[in-house]
This record gives sequence, C-alpha cells and structure tokens, in this order.
Amino acid sequence: MPELPEVEITARLIDAAVAGGEIESALAPGINALKTFDPPLTALGGRRFQHVGRRGKLFVIELDGDLAVEVHLMSAGRLQLFDSRASLRDRTSRLLVRLTDGRELRLREFGTRQRAWVKLLRRDEVGREETIAALGPEAWPDPPPFGELLDHPRPLYALLRDQQVIAGIGRSWVDQILHAAMISPFKRGNDLDEDEARRLRETTIRVLGDAIAHYEQTLSLPIPDKLPMPLTVHRRNGEPCPRCGDRLEAVFYEDYVMCYCPTCQTEGKLLKDRRLSRLLK
Repeated sequence: MPELPEVEITARLIDAAVAGGEIESALAPGINALKTFDPPLTALGGRRFQHVGRRGKLFVIELDGDLAVEVHLMSAGRLQLFDSRASLRDRTSRLLVRLTDGRELRLREFGTRQRAWVKLLRRDEVGREETIAALGPEAWPDPPPFGELLDHPRPLYALLRDQQVIAGIGRSWVDQILHAAMISPFKRGNDLDEDEARRLRETTIRVLGDAIAHYEQTLSLPIPDKLPMPLTVHRRNGEPCPRCGDRLEAVFYEDYVMCYCPTCQTEGKLLKDRRLSRLLK
C-alpha cells in the first residue's frame, strides 16, 4: 500500500505538472470507485487544478470554485498522469480525469479486490468527510510529542499503523522506523520512557523525510507502477541487519509480515511466529 512518502511525492509531481490545467471531462470506468453522487462527476468539466496535496495516505485535489476530489488508493491503487488517454476497456482504470491538452490523470488499481475509491466534495466538506475527520495528526513533518500521542496499552507496531492515532505510516515504513529507533515492535506505547518517546518521534520524522528526499532525487513523471522504495528492513528477513550485520527476522501473519532485528530491537529474543501460533490453537 502506498504510504506517506509515496503519496507525498506523487502529489508533488502531479501538482507541479497540472497546476492551472483545465479539465475537459471525467469518467469513472470503475463504477464502484465513485462514492458520491452530489456534486455529479460531470461538475469537473471546465474546472482548473489549484493544488494536489494529501492528508495521511489520501490525496486531496483542490479545484477552482468550490470543488475537491478525495482519492484513497487503498492497497493496490495508483494515481498517475499520462500524456495520452486510456481506453475505456482498460481494466485497471477506476477514474479518468481528462485535461483539455490531451493528458489524463488516471486512478488505476491492480488486482481483483477493487477497493480504491474517489469522493467528489465541496471544498468546505473535506475536513468533515468521515475518513479524513477520523485521522490522527500527520506523522510528518511535525507530529506532536509521542509520549502523550502513543500512551496506549498496545504494541507500537499496531499503534504507529493506526491512522486514527497518527496518519500516514503503514507496514513498510513502520518496520523501518522501529528498526532505526532500536525499539521492539511489540513494546507497548504506554511503556515508552521519555527518551524513547523523543527518539521515536525524531526517528519517524527523519526516516519519512529521507524517503521523500530519495524520491525527489530518483522519480519524475511518468510515475512508475512500482516505486523504488528505499527499504532496508521491511521484507528483508534473512538478510543481514544494515546496522549490526546480524540476521533480520520476521513475524508472519495471515496477510503480511513484520521484520525486525533481534540484536538491535529485542535484546536477542526471537518473536513468536503467528502462523505457528494459529496451528497450535
């Protein structure tokens, strides 16, 4: 799933390219993707792009007048700008926003689950839209102090991925952040001491900021389907730890994997494999 760094760089690149551009028309081949009906999608015709930004992992596209488009990629969506237009038979297309100069802003989704969605809203409604209204503070660039923010009896791995606690972090970057901070993913938020909370906040800002800087140097339009994510821990189980050289380990769940370094993060302890736990129940 694209997370804060990936959504941020995508928004920046598209914003720079379409600023002031006029929309000719908009189509929704993936009919289930459009979650609103008032205003109608036809209201986009003749509007101009003012700003493409984000809130957490969501895109917020502001248009002139009083309209905004909210886009949630979910796990397999991609928002991309193309110089030519897609065929309506393209099975990956979920939303096509066609510019008068022939370009097309396209929401595509890969796989069969088709969960990405779009909402066309009046701009004063964006902050009250249920998904955005439920988001916690941004994880980057200036989150609030983590001592109070994460003061819950839940593992940090779950807390940092909870969008209602802090917005923007998912499975890929939580592995990177906790490894860089040298903190166990299973340490509970309310067990963080003052130094750990401060270190975790600073590390979060640095890791996400470094990822965005990496993308600034390596990406340009057209944005590739698969971004070159600079991950050194996530899904690297079995490889040497980039800090100490020991073996990175993993905890496997039904749909995902959590990676960590026992030496750097858990005092040498191997965390229980959740797949084996289920078999023994």
